[in-house]
Amino acid sequence: MQAVSIHIVDIANGRVAAGMTVEIWRIEGDAASHVVTGTVGANGVVDGIAERESLFEVGGYELRLHVADYYRKLGTELPEPAFIELALFRFALADLSQHYHLPVKLTAWGLSCFRGGA
Repeated sequence: MQAVSIHIVDIANGRVAAGMTVEIWRIEGDAASHVVTGTVGANGVVDGIAERESLFEVGGYELRLHVADYYRKLGTELPEPAFIELALFRFALADLSQHYHLPVKLTAWGLSCFRGGA
C-alpha cells in the first residue's frame, strides 16, 4: 500500500497546480533530512512518491510547497517579497499500514491541507 499521496489544486485558477515543485523532509527533533522532491503532474498528484513506500517510516515530516515560484511561472503578479514564498505543512505518520492522502487547495495568499480519504 502506498503510504503517502499528495494532490494539489490551484483554486485561484480553477485547475490542478501542474508544474509546482514539492519537497518532503523528514523531521527528527530539530533536524530535517530531505526525503524526496517531486512535481505536480497534469492529474494534480505529486510524482516521485507513488509506489515508493520505502521512503517513509513512522515519524514526522514536512511538506514544502514552492508556491511563489509556481505562480510566477504562470505569470501571476506577486508582490516582492511574495506573501507565501514557500509553504510548510508538518504532518506525521503513525501507522504505515494506512494510507495518508494530503489534499491541498491553494492560492498565492493561503492554503488548506488536511488528511483526506483517497
